[in-house]
Amino acid sequence: MNKASPPRRITAAGLEAAALFYLERFASSAENLRRVLMRKVDRAARHFGDDPAEGSALVDRLIERYQASGLLDDRLYAEAKSRSLFRRGGSTRAIRQHLAARGVAAEVVDAALTELREQADCGEDPDLAAAHAYARRRRLGPYRPPEARAAERHRDLAALGRAGFPFDVARAVVDGDAR
Repeated sequence: MNKASPPRRITAAGLEAAALFYLERFASSAENLRRVLMRKVDRAARHFGDDPAEGSALVDRLIERYQASGLLDDRLYAEAKSRSLFRRGGSTRAIRQHLAARGVAAEVVDAALTELREQADCGEDPDLAAAHAYARRRRLGPYRPPEARAAERHRDLAALGRAGFPFDVARAVVDGDAR
C-alpha cells in the first residue's frame, strides 16, 4: 500500500503555484479557492508544527491580489455557473444552494439568478424551462415511453421534487407534453 507523500512547507511561491494549478482546472469563487488553499496550509502546519495563521495571511493576500487583477470574480463565476446548471436542468433553489456551498455571497447569487431570469429566452418561469430540461435528460414524464407514463407518475414527481422544483412546476412537467 502506498502512503501519502508528506506535504511541502508552505511558501508564498508554493501557494501561488497551487492556486494557479487549481484555477487552470476549475472555475472557482474566492471563498472556495480559500478553502482549498487552507486545507493545504492546515495539512502542512500539522505536519511541520507551524502556525496556520502565517499560511492564512499568505492565502488572504493571494486571494486579494487575484481579485484585484480579475483572476477571481465571484459575480462572473456565479453567472457562468448558474447558466450552466440551468441548462442542465437545475432549479433556482438547487442553483442557489450550489453557489452558497461554494462560498458565493447571497447578494451575488441573487443578482446572478435575476440576470438568469432576464436572459432566459423562454417567456415563462425559468424553473419550468429547467424542469423540462431535467425531465428530458432523465427521461421523466412526457419523455418516457407512453405506456410507462401513468405507472411512473409518482416516481417522476418525486424525482423533480428532489431536484428542487416546486410541486406545481413538477406536476406541470409530468402531466404536460414533451417540447
